Amino acid sequence: MRGLDELDVKGRRVLVRADLNVPLDGETITDDGRIRASVPTIRNLVDRGAMVIVCAHLGRPKGSPNPKFSLAPVAKRLAELLGEPVDFATDVVGESAQATMAGLRDGQVALLENLRFEPGEESKDDAERALFAGKLAALADLYVGDGFGAVHRRHASVYNVPRLLPHAAGGLVLAEVEVLKKLTEDPARPYVVVLGGAKVSDKLGVIANLLTKVDRLLIGGGMAYTFLKAQGHEVGNSLLQEEKLGDVRGFLDEAAARGVDLVLPVDVLAADGFAPDAAFEVVDATAIPADKEGLDIGPRTRELFASKLADARTVFWNGPMGVFEFDAFAGGTRAVAEALIASDAFTVVGGGDSAAAVRKLGLPEDGFSHISTGGGASLEYLEGKTLPGLAALEDDHVES
Repeated sequence: MRGLDELDVKGRRVLVRADLNVPLDGETITDDGRIRASVPTIRNLVDRGAMVIVCAHLGRPKGSPNPKFSLAPVAKRLAELLGEPVDFATDVVGESAQATMAGLRDGQVALLENLRFEPGEESKDDAERALFAGKLAALADLYVGDGFGAVHRRHASVYNVPRLLPHAAGGLVLAEVEVLKKLTEDPARPYVVVLGGAKVSDKLGVIANLLTKVDRLLIGGGMAYTFLKAQGHEVGNSLLQEEKLGDVRGFLDEAAARGVDLVLPVDVLAADGFAPDAAFEVVDATAIPADKEGLDIGPRTRELFASKLADARTVFWNGPMGVFEFDAFAGGTRAVAEALIASDAFTVVGGGDSAAAVRKLGLPEDGFSHISTGGGASLEYLEGKTLPGLAALEDDHVES
């Protein structure tokens, strides 16, 4: 993939596909990590005299305008981080976008409204998606793909537009790919992966692929209870995907056959219900009461996981160990994060909830080698899948 320095951007309109899909509480951004991650590429283009047109999605508005998913709060925060104005177009390719583009001067920045307000952005119909991509491409002279969190989607702004304009990868995308290559091509060993989060179904492919590459696989979070159930243990009211028990038993067998150290919780915080103030007790992971649900890994598991990370040379972590949004059940996630910070390993936090947890818990982001902005995209890369957005950036051909 070509980088930014290979584009002559001075005096030209550059469409930057960023990842600005941040969590909102009304109009308040609760975690601006993705906006901050987009700033270096935008700043590079501004400093080189480009007219920068930023486009991105937020949430799932399903192809029509919805004020709940407006990027207006993002435009305001982006302006604060850049230290200069960001013009905001109230549509994507309509009159407001056209007028905003016409008013841009060298070194200025504009942000288009949510791409997903347009049905063509996510359309499964190739012709409809291509038609919207043509309108989007018409706003600019050049394209920069910097939204790593969306490169696993065959969407118009990610896949079609770079085929219509001279293009390059932004700094964020190049950095993410470099890190993921370190995890997949020749990782320093011991190589340890820590997986958490709610559902094992979200990570079936990545577990299958990682079992051929890792030395240890630590499983926490809601997905751990399906593993415990697969071993025949009672999990009470804990999160459980019964339909995935067969897959999980297969993983357990394969890990044993390959000599992979697959480590499950040995104790959990078993609560009376799903609430921040729920009463709980520490119980063995193999003896969760039938009327309780596990909401975090317990103190012995925290120590066990830390010991399994102590000598690691490479670590990939994706998914919290418990319901970190509730203070009482954030201890397991904190323990894993602190073990990574204390490690001498090359440590990668796999985006999404893990990155949000690091920031919510007030942990130093520079304590990790890399914090990814693309949870789903990172996982699909680690599965070995071809990501449409990366494939489009790697192809130098531009359709006439």
